[in-house]
Order: sequence, then structure tokens, then C-alpha cells
Amino acid sequence: MVVTLLSIGKKMPNWVTTGCNEYQKRLPKQWRFELREFAQSKADSAERRMSDESKLLIGAADGHVVALDNRGAAPSTEQLATSLQSWLELGKPLQFWIGGADGLHDDCRARADELVSLSALTFPHPMVRVIWLEQLYRAHSVLINHPYHRAG
Repeated sequence: MVVTLLSIGKKMPNWVTTGCNEYQKRLPKQWRFELREFAQSKADSAERRMSDESKLLIGAADGHVVALDNRGAAPSTEQLATSLQSWLELGKPLQFWIGGADGLHDDCRARADELVSLSALTFPHPMVRVIWLEQLYRAHSVLINHPYHRAG
């Protein structure tokens, strides 16, 4: 199984790299987890930046794509664990997409197999990396009955 996080933005602050590394090392080895970064577009409008960035993500699409987008459903931890289990059971590569500072283009949402929202709140896209990796680890811990997640 290959699980990949595709994210727009390179040269993240040290705290992002540290946080991502911490949760990456906790993920199951059989996932063969990979973080792929793509450069942010330097276009002069948000629409053009999102369009440019969408081409990078869509061009790298492989397997089942879950786009992190505020238009998606915001699952509970337990619901995310159930979804994660079903995604892993598909038997094909699993990709999670994080857009750039302007978000995801409509083309990305159209290509994605599913949309998931982290919250009704807006987070900086570098922070989303850390939050999402922690949530993947948390959902996995629910699936294996590890005490990391304390419901209630």
C-alpha cells in the first residue's frame, strides 16, 4: 500500500517539517508513506495560481484521491477511522491533496474521489500538513485499538 500526501508549497518553516516528521515516523511502515511537495505558482491572480497548482496535483494523481477542502464533509475521528479503513481496503494507492494558500481549484475537486474538511475554520496550508498527519495517525490508532486516541 502506498499512501501519499501531495501538498502545494516548498520550504516550509522548521516547525512544520518537525511536526510532519514526528507523525510520519508514527505511521505504519506498510503504508510506505510519502510526502510530495510542489512549488506554489507565482501567477498574479488567485484563479491563475490555483489553476497552475491544479495541473501539478492532477498530473500526479494516482489511485484514490481524497482532497482536503472546506467544501467536504467534516468527519469525527471515529468517522475518519472508518473512512481510512475503507480507503485502505480499496487496494490501490491512496493520495491526500492539500492546496496552496488560495485553496484547491475546481478541477481538483472534480478529479478527487472524495472531499474531506478538517473544520469550518480556515487554517494556513502549512499547518494543515501537520494536522492531517496527526489525524491520520490518530485514525490509525483507533483502528488498532491503540490508547493514543481517548474518545469522550
